[in-house]
Amino acid sequence: MKRLVTSALAMACAALAAPSQAQFAKAEDAVKYRQSAMFIQSQNVARLGAMASGRAPYDAAVAVANAEVVAQISRLPWAGFAPGTEGGKAKSEIWREQAKFKELSERLMADADKLLVAAKAGSVDALKAAMGPLGETCKSCHDTFRNR
Repeated sequence: MKRLVTSALAMACAALAAPSQAQFAKAEDAVKYRQSAMFIQSQNVARLGAMASGRAPYDAAVAVANAEVVAQISRLPWAGFAPGTEGGKAKSEIWREQAKFKELSERLMADADKLLVAAKAGSVDALKAAMGPLGETCKSCHDTFRNR
């Protein structure tokens, strides 16, 4: 799992080095890219949420593994929101309210980093405390910038 995430992160970093118009051959590719990153992120957040809420047994090692993925993946979807990549469930407000979108994306990355620190603490209580702000950030961004 770590190798896959590391490879994906390396590819994303390489893609970020290219001009945004060169990153994706078609707007649909950008949409698929960002949706894929968000899907992977949501699956790992859901596992952490299940442990934090008691719906799944708490396993410190699994929590760390999932939090590592969330922290790394949280940096990826933003390249898929370049100008000319409108579509999918993204509202047009993303491209009109770039400052707010950027602020929420940065907050998500910071919350994901804090989640990883909490997971490494090895305490379900620390995990619970970090899940709240992350969930609030996700909700705030989706409420503002995502069509249902």
